[in-house]
Amino acid sequence: MKLNAGWVQSGVRECLSPHFNARPKGEVSLLVIHNISLPAGCFGTPYVDQLFQGCLDLEADTSFGELKGLEVSAHFMIRRGGEIVQYVSCDERAWHAGISEFQGRQGCNDFAIGIELEGTDLIAYSEVQYQALLRLTLALFDAYPMLNMDRVVGHSDIAPGRKTDPGDSFDWLKYRDGLTQALA
Repeated sequence: MKLNAGWVQSGVRECLSPHFNARPKGEVSLLVIHNISLPAGCFGTPYVDQLFQGCLDLEADTSFGELKGLEVSAHFMIRRGGEIVQYVSCDERAWHAGISEFQGRQGCNDFAIGIELEGTDLIAYSEVQYQALLRLTLALFDAYPMLNMDRVVGHSDIAPGRKTDPGDSFDWLKYRDGLTQALA
């Protein structure tokens, strides 16, 4: 997996989001792992793509009313079956972290790449999601030298008390062991 101008060149479906802008310093030095499902706990729906594209059908589910006017995106989402979707170039600022702080720096969107895993805090992620996440992480480490294992966090780490994802269902040990083995 290789990147060009912030876009993965093969093996990824592009689904462009209008919810991004320029990074103030052009820096990429943090990777943030999230989870998402729409409606909550439902997988395989078209609604995450619609949300990130700004065209969510608010009538499709009663829970979507609270999302009216929300402008959010991530750089990537990894679906339950392992498909990787890219919404925003990694060289641009996606709107995924909100109010956040990492090592004393506010506004993590300025310097972070956001990866959503299709899932919830309490439902185990699939093996193919972990495999896809490892491949994507390694490609990002290769493309952005400031990224490393110490600069990979969950959304809950940069927005404690406000966010809980990727949740207790995310196996950090499995993910970090996979990275360690791949980087050895």
